[in-house]
Amino acid sequence: MGLNQENQIRLLQDILSDHQADCTGTVAECEQMERIIKSLMANTHVDANLKGILEDIYLYSQRGKSTSSINDHISDHQDRLTQWVREIGSFS
Repeated sequence: MGLNQENQIRLLQDILSDHQADCTGTVAECEQMERIIKSLMANTHVDANLKGILEDIYLYSQRGKSTSSINDHISDHQDRLTQWVREIGSFS
């Protein structure tokens, strides 16, 4: 049984919160965010405003996977992470 939309959004928010708070993360977390976002984007019931945020986070995840330093990548996106966590919270 898969996660429902609310659970997926919470999980995504948790990962982003951890990145924001700890300034550290893993490639596996980036890959997991991509999988969650792909699933949410395929859902026709997802709010259009949320889809815009998800597209930005998806790019962040893709770049995080291919960067030479995931921690530097996370540090460079601190402002965006804070914003995404807040915005996503309004949809959960």
